[in-house]
Amino acid sequence: MNRPPGSACFHCGEPLPSDPPRVTVAGEARAVCCHGCGAAAQWIADAGLDDYYRLRREDGARVDEAAPDFASWDRADVQAGHVVRTAEGDQVTVVVEGMRCAACAWLIDRALVREDGVLEVGANAITGRVRLRWDPARAPLSRLLSRLAALGYRPHLAQGEAAERERRRERNRLIARLGVAVLGTTQAMMFAEALYLDTANEMAPATRDFFRWITFLVSTPVVFFSGWPFLAGMAVELRHRRPGMDTLVATSVLLAYFASLFETLRGGRHVWYDAAVMFVLFLLAARFLELMARRQASARLDTLARAQPALAWRRTPAGREQVPVAALQAGDVVLVGVGEAVPADGALLEAAASFDESLLTGESVPVARQPGDALYAGSVCREQAAAMAVQRTGTDTRLSQLTRAVEQAQAQRPRVARLADAVATRFVSALFVVAALVFVAWWHFEPARAFEVALAVLVVSCPCALSLAVPAALATAHGTLARMGVLALGADALESLARADTVVMDKTGTLTTGRPVMASADAMDGGDPAPWLRIAAALERDAGHPIAAAFLRADAPAASALRAHPGQGIAGFVEGRPYRLGRADFAAARPDDGALWLGDGARAFARFTLEDPPRADAAAAIAALRAQGLAPRILSGDGHEAVGRVAASLGVEAHAARQSPEQKLAAVRALQAAGHRVLMLGDGINDAPVLAGADVSMAMADGAPLAHRAADLVLTGSSLVRVPQAVALARRSQRVIRQNLGWALAYNLVALPFAALGWVTPGLAALGMAASSLVVTANALRLGRIEDTAP
Repeated sequence: MNRPPGSACFHCGEPLPSDPPRVTVAGEARAVCCHGCGAAAQWIADAGLDDYYRLRREDGARVDEAAPDFASWDRADVQAGHVVRTAEGDQVTVVVEGMRCAACAWLIDRALVREDGVLEVGANAITGRVRLRWDPARAPLSRLLSRLAALGYRPHLAQGEAAERERRRERNRLIARLGVAVLGTTQAMMFAEALYLDTANEMAPATRDFFRWITFLVSTPVVFFSGWPFLAGMAVELRHRRPGMDTLVATSVLLAYFASLFETLRGGRHVWYDAAVMFVLFLLAARFLELMARRQASARLDTLARAQPALAWRRTPAGREQVPVAALQAGDVVLVGVGEAVPADGALLEAAASFDESLLTGESVPVARQPGDALYAGSVCREQAAAMAVQRTGTDTRLSQLTRAVEQAQAQRPRVARLADAVATRFVSALFVVAALVFVAWWHFEPARAFEVALAVLVVSCPCALSLAVPAALATAHGTLARMGVLALGADALESLARADTVVMDKTGTLTTGRPVMASADAMDGGDPAPWLRIAAALERDAGHPIAAAFLRADAPAASALRAHPGQGIAGFVEGRPYRLGRADFAAARPDDGALWLGDGARAFARFTLEDPPRADAAAAIAALRAQGLAPRILSGDGHEAVGRVAASLGVEAHAARQSPEQKLAAVRALQAAGHRVLMLGDGINDAPVLAGADVSMAMADGAPLAHRAADLVLTGSSLVRVPQAVALARRSQRVIRQNLGWALAYNLVALPFAALGWVTPGLAALGMAASSLVVTANALRLGRIEDTAP
């Protein structure tokens, strides 16, 4: 927010008009861009909350001068599934736009608690959610939401609230366990320190026993409440006869605890309560950080889940009505205002409009849509209001498919994760044997230290870091991919993508826009081609072909008896005469030359040349892939001339035209037989066989359903630059996984001999183990950055 004073709105940072309104904040006149921001700033100052402007790190959101009407949010059918009724009051979670830092959350908390009827407010700047509990008898929900909007934070009802409540309960339980562990461990360490300082054994037995029993009392909640996740995990692992990390952790903690209790009862020399509680505390801290890492990695999924609005304006014969989105059906006409989210999938009506599809595609620039173009739930209308015809609702929308795809990607366990689990399981079994041997050896050498050394061996070599090495990296990488606009649908997609050395690409709809334009039109009689264009437009108007847009004409007559001939063209009657439009040998009995011909099957009337222009970033994407060491090839079913023209413009030397899906698959098999690892990039429809046959495949979302199982990854936007970015991230993720596994294994191999020699106490062992886990988690979080496409 370093800007010259007076150059921008004091509240939102946007440019000021020539004669801006002014408000007084902290005794100084401040210029604002509009009366909406002025009212918000004045309210904040009058409420004594102007510290917000000192604390914030980013500008606030611009405040709409026209206050939104939230009266419909008080309806029971709108609140159903969102508002939880309790004896203490109603509770709801809303998602707000514009909450950009902790200062925003601070302001929201303090502003809303001033409203009559509000019982509790919890704003979270990380998730963008605000949890409200209020008394509906004293205040309607709409009044609270209006206050939020008046401050510049536009609210939306959160989707997936049940899942969010369960995540919140899980986090709160973990925080409670961690709090008990911190308190108990602090007290246990304090009393243990008093015992350690008695190096000359001068402490009276009664005093020593008093300290030990006090330590026992404060350690018990830590072991059995805070440590319950590890005890329950051990029970599951033993029930399935697969001892793992939880078995080792729980065994170490229980051994230290009960051995200490036994020594306390018999007045023995040593107790290890401090080691038991430190082990629990450090592991819970590592698990909490892992949970936070996973929540950040799944932030994309949360964003998708809450993108669909709760309400929609439906056009009726009497005007319009606001209804819950769940009430929409295919065929309804919905009105979408500027700044509002599209509630369902459908087609744009009446007039052109632009939509921000960044949530779905990762593209930051709004895209222009023409009447008839597809619109997707979760897109945001920009510049002017729009009308759309609803086609798909609920779980059938592209947004729902995208959400499910991300969920499935995060739930899958790739080959490297299964390998790490198998290694950890065998390591745990071997470690118990090693600890037993160390105990026996020390029993013969120095019996008094045998148990302590064996316990240190168990603790210091716990394979926590090994178990975290892969999941933490994959969770972060999948979250980053989703933010890019690339979904990994295959369990081993990242690993396979990182190893690819050849990229095979389809042309139409992949490297090109998939929207052919007319390049030239020639009449065979040398005259005006316009009449023949009119006939061709009639044949294409109802054909549903991708090339139909190139012939779109308002004066096209109606065609009858249309019949499509796959791979050749279309035939039909126009104004009583038979015509054919397609390949030269089909339409005009001439050798195929890659152009589109109009004829009657024996004679040629006109020849049309269409061009499918390359995507704007196709050349940059191919250059980046080549810089990463991937050799590009084009395999297309289009004609030689069209394929050659696109290949030349993109600088791809290896290309082949008139390729059937079977021929494409054979070409990929030949590359694989030569030792290449092939990445296939296609539209996911005609290319399904080769997508499935490649080592790793990526489908364009425009040409394939998001859940298309032939592809390992789906590119949800139109930007091909995402492909080399995904390759770069995949390679980084494999490096991070190798680093994590190497560090985890090296730590265990180095720490084990030190512990076996008695040089490491159980307390230091717990600290070292926790530090190792934190190292691999922090290393995995580096994958959260979206970097350039450098190899």
